[in-house]
Amino acid sequence: MNTEAGAAEETRVLVVEDDRGIAESLVRGLRQAGYAVEDVRTGGAALAADSPDVVLLDLGLPDIDGVEVCRRLRARSDAAIIAVTARGEEADRVVALDEGADDYLVKPFGLAELLARIRAVLRRRRPAGPEIVRHGPLTLDLRTRQVSVDGRAVALTPKEFGILECLAADPGRVLSRQQILERAWDSHWYGPTKVLDVHIAALRRKLDVPGLVETVYGHGFRLGTVQASPEQP
Repeated sequence: MNTEAGAAEETRVLVVEDDRGIAESLVRGLRQAGYAVEDVRTGGAALAADSPDVVLLDLGLPDIDGVEVCRRLRARSDAAIIAVTARGEEADRVVALDEGADDYLVKPFGLAELLARIRAVLRRRRPAGPEIVRHGPLTLDLRTRQVSVDGRAVALTPKEFGILECLAADPGRVLSRQQILERAWDSHWYGPTKVLDVHIAALRRKLDVPGLVETVYGHGFRLGTVQASPEQP
């Protein structure tokens, strides 16, 4: 019995790869593993495609830069995005992750590793639950990834939204720096945790609600108890 296929049969994968030979190999391997696969050659076609569960996104596309495609996909979809690229430099990986990619693979790679990465990003996907989260003056729409405070729209970067989503999943619970980094960045994050401070500071500035994002010294961060502003007559 093909257990990989059994687990994958309901999962839709979009392969965005301009090299026909590589694309055909990926499609063949994924279909043999039981995934429903669609493949396109350009960024424009990827943006026009129906929303899948997983996107394998080549960053070197002929019409639109893959990082820009990643950013646009993330803005409208909660699909898991794996950047599949020949770019091995750390800076390229960081940019892709910052723009919404969940993971990355550097070519060449084996099918077994690709399938393992797909399983991993699917495990990390947000479990089914309410799409609208409210906490005091704060409202998060998890489907559209929009945030408002007392009705005022707040524009956040993907990382800032990821941090806020982590904290809003269980208001009042303290999350450590490492827990937030692993959820909002990458489960294999190994860099300095101080990078989180920059994003927390930007998040507090944009939300502009004192006490909403609390620091629990020596432990981490949490959403504090803040009352919504009374409606104006």
